[in-house]
Amino acid sequence: MIPDKSEWIKALEERHGKELQNKIFSKTVAICGLGGLGSNIAILLARAGVKKLILIDFDKVDVSNLHRQQYKACQVGMYKTEAISCNLKEIAPYLETEIHTAYMDEKNFAKLLQSADIICEAFDNAEAKASLVNFVLSEMPTKYIVAASGMAGLDSANSIRTRRVSKRFYLCGDEKSDAGDGMGLVASRVSVCASHQAHAVLRIISEEFEE
Repeated sequence: MIPDKSEWIKALEERHGKELQNKIFSKTVAICGLGGLGSNIAILLARAGVKKLILIDFDKVDVSNLHRQQYKACQVGMYKTEAISCNLKEIAPYLETEIHTAYMDEKNFAKLLQSADIICEAFDNAEAKASLVNFVLSEMPTKYIVAASGMAGLDSANSIRTRRVSKRFYLCGDEKSDAGDGMGLVASRVSVCASHQAHAVLRIISEEFEE
């Protein structure tokens, strides 16, 4: 049985406090890329009760994604935007989602992200990461961006951290490991980085800023 909305809200308020939960309920977060980082970020923010998620990716679920991304075997072949939206509704039935099955670049950044309060960068490609971060910082002066760099391999999860690079820019990861250097991406370490990104979003919403 799905709880009604008042039950769902009450449960969240009991965990987070009414004042903080009201802030969380009021925010829209864009997640750019729905792979190992983005799909995990989406799940965590949905559980926290964020009002709305803007979900952006051009790719389809592949069997190779299943070891670290929040998809089911029966969803192989579906667009990631559609698959993760379905999964999120099972977790947080009153969450609002806006999906864009599209490739992101400088031509559509502004259109896709205009209604977001906070933006999560969750791309695989380093150039795409830098392009999005630079665009947000230069062209979207009221928005925060939480990005990631370095989460590959089996190094200690304790080396993954959150750093406030500038007033509106947060960077999560170890800032050195790369999937091409060795073992590649391991679910447990990728999810730690995703948790850092989701937690940074919640701290920004609560106005608990990193030093």
